[in-house]
Amino acid sequence: MGLRLKFNLAILAVFAVGFAAAWVALERQFVASARDEVLQNARIMMAAANAVRTYTSQRVGPALATAPRDHFEPMTVPSYAAQTNFKALTERYPDFTYKEAALNPTNPTDRATDWEADFIHAFRNRRGVAELIGERETPTGPVLTLARPITVSSEACLTCHSTPDRAPPALLAQYGSNNGFGWTLGETVAAQIVSVPMALALETAQRNLHAAMALLAAVFAGVMIVLNVLLHLTVVRPVVRISRLATDVSLGKADAPEFAGGGRDEIGELGRAFTRMRRSLDQAMRMLGA
Repeated sequence: MGLRLKFNLAILAVFAVGFAAAWVALERQFVASARDEVLQNARIMMAAANAVRTYTSQRVGPALATAPRDHFEPMTVPSYAAQTNFKALTERYPDFTYKEAALNPTNPTDRATDWEADFIHAFRNRRGVAELIGERETPTGPVLTLARPITVSSEACLTCHSTPDRAPPALLAQYGSNNGFGWTLGETVAAQIVSVPMALALETAQRNLHAAMALLAAVFAGVMIVLNVLLHLTVVRPVVRISRLATDVSLGKADAPEFAGGGRDEIGELGRAFTRMRRSLDQAMRMLGA
């Protein structure tokens, strides 16, 4: 096994280990960045929903408060307003969803599914938790879910959700008296749930990873070419010349040329040492012959 092959094998082994470690580290970093980007989008959606809720409760509700009790306007309900507003978004981006899921909702369409109910129960069991994040697989790919609790924080909420006899007749006429009642003050009854697809962000992360690793491989290939050229010019070729000269001298060829190496590195020093040794050997042979 030649010096060049040993050198290349050693460098390739180091590169293989470094390449694998870099792949794992960069993949984790790119996936984490993609997840943070998706989570930021989910928080923006949540903020937009809360803005609609706030506007509805502070502006729309009071403006329609003078409506007769036999007439019920769903638009005065912050939950209804926020979810209706986001339907326009989901028509264009069906994988982005916003829902205010409840265990016992007034509107049956707001009833929590099994996985949504898990978030609500988690909030009920862990008081003080303001936000939960989860990931789940869907037929279209992985989805990140951001959830925040909805807690009965005002007596005004109990007007429509404590007992049917306190609720507006128009509300009962539209939704009946079997759903959305029995809530108590301080109880977590629902959760705001935003779901954002991760497939596109993860695909982008994978493309960035492959581009970064391809660039790393290209840099390594360039370094290997330069190192091999330098190894050949500064080490392999001079050593081969010295070896041939040493062979010629050992066979008694007096006409063998001297090593013409003027470098100031270790190989040049080796050549000069060989030249001095040869001259000393020639002088000793002449003295013996005399």
